[in-house]
Amino acid sequence: MKEATLKEIATTLGISITTVSKALKNYPDVSEKTRKAVVALAEELHYMPNSFAVNLRTKESKTIGLIIPEVVHHFFSGVVNGIIAEAEKHGYLVIILQSNESLELEKKQVALLINKRVDGIIMSLSNESNNDAHIKEILQKEIPFVQFDKISKLIPSSKVIINDQKAAMEAVQHLIDMGCKKIAHIRGLENPQNSIDRFLGYKKALEKNGIPFDSKLVYSCKSITFEQGVEFAKQILEEDKGIDGVFVITDLVAVGVLAYFNEKGVQVPNQIAVIGFSNWLVSQVITPKLSTVDQPSYEMGVAAFALLLEEILCRKEGKVFEPKIIELKTGVIVRESTMKNGQ
Repeated sequence: MKEATLKEIATTLGISITTVSKALKNYPDVSEKTRKAVVALAEELHYMPNSFAVNLRTKESKTIGLIIPEVVHHFFSGVVNGIIAEAEKHGYLVIILQSNESLELEKKQVALLINKRVDGIIMSLSNESNNDAHIKEILQKEIPFVQFDKISKLIPSSKVIINDQKAAMEAVQHLIDMGCKKIAHIRGLENPQNSIDRFLGYKKALEKNGIPFDSKLVYSCKSITFEQGVEFAKQILEEDKGIDGVFVITDLVAVGVLAYFNEKGVQVPNQIAVIGFSNWLVSQVITPKLSTVDQPSYEMGVAAFALLLEEILCRKEGKVFEPKIIELKTGVIVRESTMKNGQ
């Protein structure tokens, strides 16, 4: 079916295109009779405003871009829900793209969003990403930009974060308080800032309690997967280093660790205690239930959109925007995987 136009409505009713446009926008200088006639015919013809033309006039698309490493992860799905909920309240649509932890794909997605003239971009960087040219282009074009979770400190933009180092320290301190003396850390890749900070938090907790750091107790993930957890759990048992506690970069990997320990008859937590990070839904249903660090994903999404909207409105008014950092609180959630002898 051919799309209806303002001209078609105007010709049919014998009025000007300007009057049709004003009637559809509820201008007070258009009579109620004319307005009703225009609206009725527009509905009958299934008239839709040309969004591209509207965008040219208003210089805004009412769309924002969101790039995340993966959609299926519980944490990121919570962030997405928070962003969409807030965006809808303010009349914005969200274009969601998944980088699959690929720098090359992330570059293409940024180029696509810039080409689509989105009003702003929210992003959690891929593991390979840093202060690269595609990120600099966003800033150079003065497109409102917010980073969350996996961020780069080198990029001067607004950020929504948690204190990963402090959260990791608290998780490891919990293991120590439960009597663990030889604690392994399954860490993320070397590049993401949150992976670096959680590793540093692990080291600081050991140092604070007079426990020597041993690099042989640190296992580095090539990818954040259930299978990596299984692989490192197997390695921990085969190497038999007397490990009695494991702090894991995220719950997805920790669940893999627990699954393998369960399969091999390891008594968790009395033989080896395990704590994860992010408070994934599955952490509450696996046996034993997984202790973890609560990472407020929905709240992070809400805060990320609020920062983006603040920058959009600021730039719309021609003002200089100073990037802001919002730090959300975390907390250790104690469950069965660390409660030794009913502690």
